[in-house]
Amino acid sequence: MPAPSLDTFKVLTFDVVGTLIDFEKGILDHLRAVSGRSQAELSDATIFASYLKGRELNYERSSEVFADVYRHVARELGFPNADADADAFQLSVLRWPAFADSVAALKRLRKHYRLVAMTNADRSAFSFYSHTLGSPFHDGVTYDDTGVAKPNPQFFAFNRGRQSALGYKQSDILHVAQSQYHDIGIARDLGYTVCWIERRQGLEGFGGTPEPERLTTPDYHFPTLEKLADAADAAFAAAARQAA
Repeated sequence: MPAPSLDTFKVLTFDVVGTLIDFEKGILDHLRAVSGRSQAELSDATIFASYLKGRELNYERSSEVFADVYRHVARELGFPNADADADAFQLSVLRWPAFADSVAALKRLRKHYRLVAMTNADRSAFSFYSHTLGSPFHDGVTYDDTGVAKPNPQFFAFNRGRQSALGYKQSDILHVAQSQYHDIGIARDLGYTVCWIERRQGLEGFGGTPEPERLTTPDYHFPTLEKLADAADAAFAAAARQAA
């Protein structure tokens, strides 16, 4: 069954970290600077494997626990491990950069849709990311609001109820995300139409995101957010011509 036309949706819900915010670059840039080791000496895969384990062990509020994530990585990989080093990594998390296309693409998408963030970050960290992205969201749901993290279905249920209070149905929503593990698989299972922004297209493995049990085929699939914005602009322009 073909996916609905992009001009039929009213709400875009977004995973933030990994889809709009380039957390992998933030992690690698900071840890390589701390370690002084090149990629040839210490691979991305090694760093991400240690990071993922540290995050699994410390999966509470992101603006508080990343110092402990750093301590885990530092012990495993032999990085400096003073309190100041852990605190510096914690602060760096709030300064992770946006992908190069995120700000402009979000501005374009906002002309057509209600934009809602759905992030495993807590409210404090999300406020930094929203600012980095140009404050594009009409609404935001965070770990602090739900008390659970994606892929827990309760996270999606919380947002569904929140949007339904404003008159939006599930069929009005297109969920946009990079993570197959946290977002694409569970959202598809719950009956959402999904758009996979495959930020790691052409790269090996899943980087700083856990590997899913299976790859889910999305309704829409783009390598960048800019390509989604291009497709949305084209769909709305075609609809306007048809209506004229």
